[in-house]
Amino acid sequence: MRRANRGVGSAGDVTSPRLGTPSPGRVASGGPPRRERDPSLPPRITRGRGDAPGRQALGANRPLRGMQTQRTPQYLVIGHIVADLLPDGTAVLGGTALYSALTAARLGWRVGVLTRGAYGRTIDGVAIPSLEEFADEISIISQDAESPTVFVNEYAAGRRTQTIRTWAGSIDLRGLPPHWGNARVAHLGPVAQEIDPRQVGSLTASFLGATPQGWMREWPRGGGGRVKLGHLRLPAELMGRLDAIVVSDEEIHLAREAVERVGARRLGVVTLGEQGARIVYGGQRAELPGVPVKTADLTGAGDVFAAAFFVKAADRDVSAVTAGRFANAVAALSLRGVGPSSVPSLAEVEALLADETAGRR
Repeated sequence: MRRANRGVGSAGDVTSPRLGTPSPGRVASGGPPRRERDPSLPPRITRGRGDAPGRQALGANRPLRGMQTQRTPQYLVIGHIVADLLPDGTAVLGGTALYSALTAARLGWRVGVLTRGAYGRTIDGVAIPSLEEFADEISIISQDAESPTVFVNEYAAGRRTQTIRTWAGSIDLRGLPPHWGNARVAHLGPVAQEIDPRQVGSLTASFLGATPQGWMREWPRGGGGRVKLGHLRLPAELMGRLDAIVVSDEEIHLAREAVERVGARRLGVVTLGEQGARIVYGGQRAELPGVPVKTADLTGAGDVFAAAFFVKAADRDVSAVTAGRFANAVAALSLRGVGPSSVPSLAEVEALLADETAGRR
């Protein structure tokens, strides 16, 4: 299993006005081959204002037809779908919301995403990919913003430095269709302080999970800048509601109290990169080794792990250890490729697990 939640950044109170001026490049994108969508089906991507509960515009003056009436998602993830700016000026989409949503969808779940940003347009010379390529797999509500949240990731001597260029702003949970809040799993996936923990009380999901990295990130207010991590501080009410919390080994020293408190009652997880994961469940502990694979890219692995873990752990008949082993397998398979297209299907995961079981006999 690979390192958690790479390729996303921090947040501030004010949206930075510009992305910078890297040279524009070809928009890189991931995902499976595009399938033709039945035109009779309701729209899957909705755009609306982020400062009001109404969601009445779908772009191109098309009315909101299906988003209010379609079935409740089984898996709901809330957080920014971000744009990572590469050295050649190309922007690629990523973030917890995207990777986790695609993971749950490819594991067979009906998925909804509440995000905020601007997509499918050129902003300050940078072509921001569209969300449309994912519309056949997940339903997305995108609240309006001047730009997406944009990160630059730089690596030197094996260490990563993150910079945030622009911030899409806070996500207003009042913009969530009421029945979406009844999803079986609700995944709080902030990457940039975009979720107000005080609004989470409106969610009535059977299982509430969090990947809290975005609540730990800060940057200079007002103009973007380098990301720094701070201690995780969550309201007691939210801590008492969480069924699971997942952090990386790079974050645990700043989130230990939360992981231990949630783990004492339910499930706390620390991902250990390619070495696997450590699980605290009901006060017990388990160390789960990673699944050896040839690694092409680490980006998004923690998000893939978290979604797979939440999917399994939401079933109270599945043990924490079983859920962890399943999540390790899903995340390991995602290491083989680059971008959202690397997220495996359920059939691939089941084949790997069957091979592992046969090898232990």
